Amino acid sequence: MSHFSSEDEALLQSMVRQLLYSIKERLASAPSVECAEEILLHLEETDEHFHNYELVKYLQQYIKSTLGSVIEDETEKCTIAQSQGEGPGNDTLVHHVTRRTRESKEYAEMMHSLKNVMMAVVETLLNKFEEDQAKNRELQKKSTFEQHTGRYADNCSDSDSSFNQSYTFMNTEQLQLIAEQLDPSQPVEVRREAMQTLCSAPPSDVLKCESWNILQKNLMLSLADPDSTFTERILRFYAKTFSSSPLSMAREVYTSLAKHLEVSFISRENSKFSLSNGIEITNPEIVRLLKKIRLLNDYQKEAPSFWIRHPEKYMEEIVESTLSLLSVVHDSSSHSSQIFLDPAFFMALIDPKALWFKKWMHAYYSRTVVLRLLEKKYKSLIVAAIEQCFYYFESSKAGYQENSKTTVAPHHTGTKQKTFYTKRELHYLYFVHSLSLLGKLLIYKHGRKLFPLKLKNRKEVISLSDMVVLFVNIMIYCPNGQKSTLGTYTGCYAPSTLAMEVLRMLCDCKECAGECLYTAVVIDTLLDPIQKLLKGKRVHVNCNENTLTYIADILARIASTEGGRSLLLYGEKVDCAKDSFVGAHTIAHFSKKLLDEDIPALAQSEMLPLLKSTFIFVCRQMYHTCEGLHVFIPYRLHECIANAWRKTAFLSERTPTPVAGATSVSSESQESLGTEAWEESLLDNLLNFAATPKGLLLLQQTGTINECVNYMFSRFAKKLQVNRCEKFGYGVMVTQVAATASGALALQKSGYVQALVTDLWSALECGRDDVRLIHPKTTPMDPIDRSCQKSFIAIVNLLSSYPPVYELLGKQDLPSKDEYSLREMPTCFADVFDRIVVMNSDAKMSSLFNYEQSHMFGLRLLNVLCCNLDTLLLLESQYKVSEVLLNAQRENVIESSTGLGNIIIDALSVERNHILIRVNVIGGSSERVLPPRSLIENSDPYPWPMFSSPSHPLPKCYMTEIHLKNDLKQDSEIYKNLFCKNVDTKPNWLENCRKLFCKTIKTKPDVLSGMFCGELLEKYVLYLCESPSNCCFSHLEYKDMDTQNQTLSVVQQLGVKMVIRYGRHLNILTDASSSEQEFIQVMKQCEKSLKLQQNVPNSPLRYLQGSYPGHDWFASSVFLIMSGNGKKTSEFLLTFSRLLASAYLWLPRLHISHLPDDIAQSGVHPIYYCTAHYIEMLLKSEVPLVFSAFRMSGFTPSQICQHWLSQCFWNYLDWLQICHYLSICIILGPDYQVYMCIAIFKHLQQEILQHTQTQDLQVFLKEEAINGFQVGNYLEYMESLEQIYRPMVLKEMRNSVIL
Repeated sequence: MSHFSSEDEALLQSMVRQLLYSIKERLASAPSVECAEEILLHLEETDEHFHNYELVKYLQQYIKSTLGSVIEDETEKCTIAQSQGEGPGNDTLVHHVTRRTRESKEYAEMMHSLKNVMMAVVETLLNKFEEDQAKNRELQKKSTFEQHTGRYADNCSDSDSSFNQSYTFMNTEQLQLIAEQLDPSQPVEVRREAMQTLCSAPPSDVLKCESWNILQKNLMLSLADPDSTFTERILRFYAKTFSSSPLSMAREVYTSLAKHLEVSFISRENSKFSLSNGIEITNPEIVRLLKKIRLLNDYQKEAPSFWIRHPEKYMEEIVESTLSLLSVVHDSSSHSSQIFLDPAFFMALIDPKALWFKKWMHAYYSRTVVLRLLEKKYKSLIVAAIEQCFYYFESSKAGYQENSKTTVAPHHTGTKQKTFYTKRELHYLYFVHSLSLLGKLLIYKHGRKLFPLKLKNRKEVISLSDMVVLFVNIMIYCPNGQKSTLGTYTGCYAPSTLAMEVLRMLCDCKECAGECLYTAVVIDTLLDPIQKLLKGKRVHVNCNENTLTYIADILARIASTEGGRSLLLYGEKVDCAKDSFVGAHTIAHFSKKLLDEDIPALAQSEMLPLLKSTFIFVCRQMYHTCEGLHVFIPYRLHECIANAWRKTAFLSERTPTPVAGATSVSSESQESLGTEAWEESLLDNLLNFAATPKGLLLLQQTGTINECVNYMFSRFAKKLQVNRCEKFGYGVMVTQVAATASGALALQKSGYVQALVTDLWSALECGRDDVRLIHPKTTPMDPIDRSCQKSFIAIVNLLSSYPPVYELLGKQDLPSKDEYSLREMPTCFADVFDRIVVMNSDAKMSSLFNYEQSHMFGLRLLNVLCCNLDTLLLLESQYKVSEVLLNAQRENVIESSTGLGNIIIDALSVERNHILIRVNVIGGSSERVLPPRSLIENSDPYPWPMFSSPSHPLPKCYMTEIHLKNDLKQDSEIYKNLFCKNVDTKPNWLENCRKLFCKTIKTKPDVLSGMFCGELLEKYVLYLCESPSNCCFSHLEYKDMDTQNQTLSVVQQLGVKMVIRYGRHLNILTDASSSEQEFIQVMKQCEKSLKLQQNVPNSPLRYLQGSYPGHDWFASSVFLIMSGNGKKTSEFLLTFSRLLASAYLWLPRLHISHLPDDIAQSGVHPIYYCTAHYIEMLLKSEVPLVFSAFRMSGFTPSQICQHWLSQCFWNYLDWLQICHYLSICIILGPDYQVYMCIAIFKHLQQEILQHTQTQDLQVFLKEEAINGFQVGNYLEYMESLEQIYRPMVLKEMRNSVIL
């Protein structure tokens, strides 16, 4: 295709013409020929449609057909040369082939042929252009000017494209002559000819000429000329100036036009346009005026896109001239029939929603100027807008709109063009403009500083709250456009809808919402119709169901933020322990009545399901938080929603399934779709109760947890967010659900566990399917590859607590097959443990593609799980993980002729050694030393001894020497006052004990340890139980029970050995054998005594079948506190079992006993649904940064607190601090369990924030001890929490466990 035919030339002509036509506006705006050339040269960079032009496609195909073979040959040559090591050096393949192609003969011939044909095409187009121009000039001379047809929508402000117009370049003398000819004193024909000549001159030349000042003055005077054709030419010149001149020149034209309009309104030139008469926009004078204002408005909306590139003074001139024009108001004391139309009315007719103001306020550069001028000179503009909003609202509420005969239509949707606007419609357009302007003004800080303002016709000043109340009243009491009836405003221009959009905008701006919306008066105004409906009163006729949904939407947005939620829950109080404000109660009461269909005014409404959904959503923004749920519990919304769901589910089951291929959708099918959506909405609202520990218990009590979790998994799999007001996904909610046995079982039934295991295996062993083999996967440098990190954290979240671990792994044997297929994927956690944790056969090793990476993942997971001592004992009892790790260590040695050599130091052996030390050494941060998992740069990269045989003692370097003061300090103050003679005669002994205990733990904490601590607790509990008011539970029966035939579970047996080992390490127990027998006897007695008060519920949970499935860490702690004295331990536990504190410190105490049946069947312990719940509630207000860190990490404070508290902080605090923790909870009250955890989070704040950034917060909190924490140092802080929260927390702790 080296030559072009005549058909090709014709085709190219049409393509070139199409290209130029597509970019004519950009070429027309170029101030010079050079700029136009630059636009064409860089068209590919600036035009996103470049490759869609037919000319470009044609040239691409032409080049491909001409040079395709040349490129292929050169590419093949280069490839061969590279394979032989003779490639083009540092030159890339693409550059080399390009250079060789451009040097080829074919390329030269192609360029020559293409250049010739394009020259011919351009010459032909130029000739045709000149002929067309000559014809146009002839026609223009013969034709008369066409009069305006009456339609408002003309194109004067768009300006004709200058691409099809020729410019006449003039010198200074010619422009000066034109300026003189345009003087109003000149004859009409002279002025017309001069204006026609001026329109053909480049605007840039005109604005730069020396006579521009005279010309500008004459043009401004000529704008008032009654000849519409003449003024239209001036406007076209102005429009051309706006489109093709820089701001420095265009602003003079703009200010000139604005000044002309301002003068004309001030001089009452337009006084003939009375508001009472309305306006007919086909009137030539109105048309001329609207064209001028529209031209201004078009430039107002365009100028912000480029005025930042120019000096601020230019922009300030434009802004000030606009504000000065809009501030023109005719003197009038009232809205009577004598009012004349002001510029603001015409601007509202052109731009009803004030888009110009929105664009001006968007950027800080222009916003500061606008707000400064409004504050200093043009507050009257804001005052007029406020007065217009008040005027419309008052007239609307009084029924002023009922006599309106037409529907306002700024954007007419019918086929007939609207030409006449009545007084009411003009007022309404001005109201819309004012409402939009005020709404945009309030979202900015300096805009709000303009308030309060004084209005002419009102005594009181208007504050920010008054403005928001006005907007709310407009939303509630003005028409909402639900039904398109005569005399109403419909669609997006309905007043109620407009006010709702403004309120939404204010709600979305956090700072603005805090200043404007979060006040009691605004909430009262929003809730006023709801309160009337609750009392059975009539509401305003405009306050229908649609308006109620608007109210619910605004309330939901308010409730979704901390400040708004606090206002609804507590009013303007700050103490959450006091009685709550009426706002939340009103919403909860109304929502409950809606669900019960107990509101007569709405009983027959077709929108009742939507109303229910919207108001439940408002409640949900509050009850999905701890503080909100505390307020909503008395209304039992969870039961109402669950009953509504069951009713809806029953109806949906009875609805016939739509037949596939049906030609039409029946009403029954449509109703079925609505029922399904309502059913999902109810499940979604029920699911949000699971966001808090107590809410999860309420959800489980409804019996719908399986359905809710199924729904959650369906959304979680699609990566959908929880709701429009929630920033995070379902990660936190999944973690919360996974904290209980029933929640974990529901997750397993939903398929979540299997999906999680599948994703993990795909990341570990399968890799991505879309990765080509020529790009192999990089070797991971981290112990857990980044691609597997998300799965690792998800599994840690799911298996963080012991109840779900026992539910998913308890009594589950490992497959342990002789052979594993490479395609065989695990489907549950038992399979995962079998494949990558318990690596005890060659078959398992050979079945893994990435043995080291997968096994390292398994070891890291095992290490995290073993941090929970109950989980460790379960895994040890079922899978003998320690034995498996020791065998692996013994097999991983250097073979030598003398026998077994040293263990090979690699990543797996180092990790196994770390786990073995962790599971065999118990203690806090200063009581044990865990070996690191990394090597050091030294001659001995790993100086830590390997532990490889249970027959050998643990290396001493892992256990620190501990010296506890185990003797009674008889000279101490606390001993003299509490253990002196005749102490029983002192009636205030308990109070003195508390005071001296607090004083001692702050000043001399070492005194409260060992035998003294045991004696103190024993005596305190004994005295406390003497008063029946302090006892919450019945006495455990113990009458020399026969425990000879009783055996402990394997978990308990392993736990006993661990306790004895720790006691020996602390130097508390001297004789391991006798101490072990005594402790076994204590465990048997406790288990048998507790079993007498237990009732095994009818539940599918493994966790609830039989005695407490974990180890009794509280009894273990008491045994060590009593220095291994089994008799004293048993007596203390029997006495202590009557106190409230036993419910929260001694977990087996309430296992399937003393709790209501529905709570007992859920398997949720009060330590979770009460203690952990209030820990989260207090953490949010006391240490908000830590609370936010948990939210971002997808982990929950309740999970880690349940872990810490269930094992009495073993392995996390030193023994002395554990004694102090138990002491403060027994002596000062069980609510100190909550305050203790808050103090720990406060202590760990910096570390928590740091590990949130590194995305390993869960692992840090579970693996690391709580370094440096001392109970005495934080007791004063805990006492301050007690002063604030005890009335609420202790009351709830008591109510949660006492029937």
